[in-house]
Amino acid sequence: MTIKEQVAEDLETLNEAELKQVAEYLAFLKFRSRSKPVPQFDETQLAALYAEFADEDRVLADEGLSEYAENLENEDTR
Repeated sequence: MTIKEQVAEDLETLNEAELKQVAEYLAFLKFRSRSKPVPQFDETQLAALYAEFADEDRVLADEGLSEYAENLENEDTR
């Protein structure tokens, strides 16, 4: 027996209140299928972006450290 046949058979045994719940659930399933799917991310693309930004962060940090050291020296000479 297929799932569809089993569900149809089970529907025959439900009372009105249970059928109403089934109808509400079916409406929910239809609504959910119309919504946008959750985007899938390409792991390799994310890894490449992560590496690119990590390199950029390292460069900016290195530039900032030399400027920081220079400012410390200037402050010490005052």
